[in-house]
Amino acid sequence: MQHVQCSLRMLLGGGTIWSMVVSVLDLAPVVPVVVVRDAADAVPLARALVAGGLPAIEVTLRTPAALDAIRAIAGAVPEAVVGAGTVLTPGQVTESVAAGARFLVSPGWTDVLLEAMRASGVPFLPGVSTTSEVVALLERGVREMKFFPAQAAGGTAYLKSLAGPLPQARFCPTGGIGLGSAPDYLALPNVGCVGGSWMLPEDAIAAKDWARIEALAREAAALNADETCR
Repeated sequence: MQHVQCSLRMLLGGGTIWSMVVSVLDLAPVVPVVVVRDAADAVPLARALVAGGLPAIEVTLRTPAALDAIRAIAGAVPEAVVGAGTVLTPGQVTESVAAGARFLVSPGWTDVLLEAMRASGVPFLPGVSTTSEVVALLERGVREMKFFPAQAAGGTAYLKSLAGPLPQARFCPTGGIGLGSAPDYLALPNVGCVGGSWMLPEDAIAAKDWARIEALAREAAALNADETCR
């Protein structure tokens, strides 16, 4: 996994097209989970994250500015792989892809939402927090998922327990994960990456301190990275 993550980061840095990326889980060890309140911050924020080594950026649909932010990043930061998070409805799937989202993430799923995400033509990570939900998705041919809320739903112990009976499932745990706990998740065989927002402190965004965010992103990108990537 480490070598795959390294090579993909190097390819993206060289302008490789998205079609060559096999999985969003392999883009980087950490996917920043971004809440954009002012669309004007979207482009400099994305540039800081990419410069720090985190090309996959999940913009959550929690604010009125979210779709405009996705649109701005997709248009101005081609080296970023911008996605939409907190996708809850088929309508949001359509709007997100139209805005330029290149992957979709939901905190949970229903058959209706799952089919809309599947029909979108872009990679998607439906959210799960129980074994039954994982089995149901595997039954539907989905093997890559978001584990949410990670810490509250059982953390690394829960995911480790799933690896034995359900080795075909791969996860991006998100929720309550920080710099200190991320390596424990990334060490698990069924975890491809983690989602988090610790590299996006609110005071840094408010101050437009993009250099600080870039430095924090670089620290996050170094987690579980192969030495040749550094």
